[in-house]
Amino acid sequence: MAKADLTNAIFHDDDKAREHLESILWPSGAVCPRCSARGDRITKLQGKSTRPGVHKCKDCRKPFTVTVGTVMERSKIPLSKWVLAAQLMASSKKGMSAKQLERMLGCTYETAWFLFHRLRECAIEPTPRGPMGGANKVVEADETYVGGKARNAHKGKPVPKKNAVFTLVERDGEARSFHVTTVNSKTLKPILLKNADRASLLMTDDSRVYPPIGKEFKGHASVNHSDGEYVRKAFYYTNTVESYFALLKRGVMGSFHSISEAHLYRYLAEFDFRHNHRHMSDTERSDALLSGAKGKRLTYQQPREAANV
Repeated sequence: MAKADLTNAIFHDDDKAREHLESILWPSGAVCPRCSARGDRITKLQGKSTRPGVHKCKDCRKPFTVTVGTVMERSKIPLSKWVLAAQLMASSKKGMSAKQLERMLGCTYETAWFLFHRLRECAIEPTPRGPMGGANKVVEADETYVGGKARNAHKGKPVPKKNAVFTLVERDGEARSFHVTTVNSKTLKPILLKNADRASLLMTDDSRVYPPIGKEFKGHASVNHSDGEYVRKAFYYTNTVESYFALLKRGVMGSFHSISEAHLYRYLAEFDFRHNHRHMSDTERSDALLSGAKGKRLTYQQPREAANV
């Protein structure tokens, strides 16, 4: 796949970046974010005192730009930096830290941190979604823990809390990850029944939490990790979901170093998004990320408050 050209004007020229966003969010022309009017009901304002990109709706008589009603609304960050940050997030398999983005964009750490969190909101898939899998398809399910290690705890500080992550991966398909408070049949069953088609073959390890849930599916098979079994007959394995976890943990340890429990769902959405759009080029993936900006207004205080929960 062709790599993105970071010398492209959309990463350095705000007018070009705005036009790029308009092509993604308004593929058929400008749409009023308040009343959804379009076509001849929209006028592009072009006066000398009007900033570029402003339109006016003839129905609700309100001016707007492509960023209104999106995560970019009222942002003081130049649009070219928004587009560049989306490109960097979409193309970084293990994620990128806000500190690295701070250096690359020449902004403050707080700006980079908030920008990435708003882009992670773009990565959250719309709900409700249909179940994954189906007849003659395999859905792998597994859980893992992310967080600090006891040996890395500072003297006099508590051991960092590990958070449980439960992930479903359809072979050759999508991934869906969830932060769960505890790992047992009671917490995992509703997630599986809502997100996996019961006509699927459920594939898990030998954990005792899965047999009661497996009865709800067309079939349930497992590999006995306790006895060192990881693949049986080249078909029975959970390597797909384990590969997902390997990438997630490399991101946590190598890029982010730590993740707040309050924000974990956003990081999981980021990794799910890259997995689910893995067959796209980096540029196509970046455009898909930006297309999720609609209807996801997020203020700086919201993620800050979540971090202090």
